Amino acid sequence: MKHLVITALVFALGFAATSARADDTLYNDLGGEKGIATIVDHATAAFLADPRIKDSFSETNMDRFKLKLAEQFCVVAGGPCTYSGQSMAAAHKALGIKDMDFNALVEDLQDGLDASGVPFATQNRLLARLAPMHKDIVTR
Repeated sequence: MKHLVITALVFALGFAATSARADDTLYNDLGGEKGIATIVDHATAAFLADPRIKDSFSETNMDRFKLKLAEQFCVVAGGPCTYSGQSMAAAHKALGIKDMDFNALVEDLQDGLDASGVPFATQNRLLARLAPMHKDIVTR
């Protein structure tokens, strides 16, 4: 139930979310570089264990994936990073991702945030920043 409520909240608020501001505290609230690395480790483990989406990662270089995901989370959270990966539209264009796949990934990310000890309010702040990417990731 929690995941459905959060997902609904993220989509309700997320499309109005703005990018990170210079005075942002989300990066620090996530635990900085080390905290984000932990979140990425837990979330990635959840993605790969989820029968709904694990096959989506069968051809993925997971070390590179984790590096790019950590960079992206850092940038979105207002940290001192640069994202060096493809745009979300380019990276997902040929994957045929549906809303149900996206929602499964968000649920798994929430599990990773929980496993990393990220407080609920901080989770919502991150998810609200990530939500606008939905339009570039879901292609079917």
